[in-house]
Amino acid sequence: MRTLLAATMAVFMLAPAAHAAGDDVKTIESDAAFADVTSGIENAIVNRGFKVDYHGFIGDMLKRTASDVDAGKALYKDAEFFTFCSAVVSRKVMEADIGDIAYCPYVVFAYETEAKPGAVTVGFRMLPDGGERDAVNALLSEIITDAADGM
Repeated sequence: MRTLLAATMAVFMLAPAAHAAGDDVKTIESDAAFADVTSGIENAIVNRGFKVDYHGFIGDMLKRTASDVDAGKALYKDAEFFTFCSAVVSRKVMEADIGDIAYCPYVVFAYETEAKPGAVTVGFRMLPDGGERDAVNALLSEIITDAADGM
């Protein structure tokens, strides 16, 4: 039994990650101020008739818990995310494939790293290509483009 457990652990430790960051993430870099980009995200969502369900401050959480987890370095100057959903868009996506509930709510994020201050990355995790999901990816692309412009 121990041999099987050790072999299984070795396979998982040596195997590459199923989805490395970037495989399914679309980002745009902006030279706008971080606050302008995050304000732009919120405005781009709200101006399309959607409601921000949650605004998370992941950068603050990582800073707050750094000493608790023996963090080796600071990662972000700032990092936030916004979640939202749309009854109209989501219904179309889920009517096409009931399992697409997995992609709701939609998440848009922004971060500025400690290593590259002044460059703000804004993005989202893309839904798999095809059907009604393409419309969601287009919508999210428009939102991050607007946000990157600091609108």
